[in-house]
Amino acid sequence: MLRTENLTLTYQDGDRQLYAVNDISLIIEDYQFIGILGPSGSGKSSLLYLLSGLRQPTRGEIYLDDRAYSKMPERERVNLRRSEYGFVFQQHFLINYLTALENVMVSASLQDKAHAEQAKALLADLGLGEKLHRFPYELSGGERQRVAIARAMVHRPRVIFADEPTGLLDRHTGLQVMALLRSYRDQGSLIAVTHNPEILAEADFVVRMRDGQIIKIEDRVTRQIQEVVTPEEVM
Repeated sequence: MLRTENLTLTYQDGDRQLYAVNDISLIIEDYQFIGILGPSGSGKSSLLYLLSGLRQPTRGEIYLDDRAYSKMPERERVNLRRSEYGFVFQQHFLINYLTALENVMVSASLQDKAHAEQAKALLADLGLGEKLHRFPYELSGGERQRVAIARAMVHRPRVIFADEPTGLLDRHTGLQVMALLRSYRDQGSLIAVTHNPEILAEADFVVRMRDGQIIKIEDRVTRQIQEVVTPEEVM
């Protein structure tokens, strides 16, 4: 379980102190798909980076179970991100001189034969079984993003953090990518940041943000009711 208490991230803009994240307390249970939704500048990516330990808060605390991030030595936080977390970003960040398989293997320094077979099987499940030895420049945008997803999944992390994972993809490919990410929910949690509500249709909860604050948390049932009951029907 991930938990935050009064989580705050500020930065200076001249003489002004601005809030990227403002006093957020949140609980994320295991095996959930959580969407963080909001316009540009709402603080959604900042919240993701804080939850994953990629950034340090100005105030407040983040816990993984009973482990407080601030009490961990830096090496322990690095090992946490490597062993228990996976990351998918808008840019795939693949290494151009490594093949698809090698890019997946580099994720957690998994170099033995058993892990190589696991990486091959995962790429095959993602429709890339015949492109294991292709380089990133030989793959389409959607294929590169699938390699990035395999890289995030291969060490079976407890949480996958995805920051605008479909932002550079067409709608059809983007929905395919989200379907692949959602498939991981049986093994761990998925936390996805986006400005596009369509890709969060299957999320267990959607956290809506504005100006660094949570303005609403919607569960799946509530969203389905809102979609079915139109304003005209309510009247």
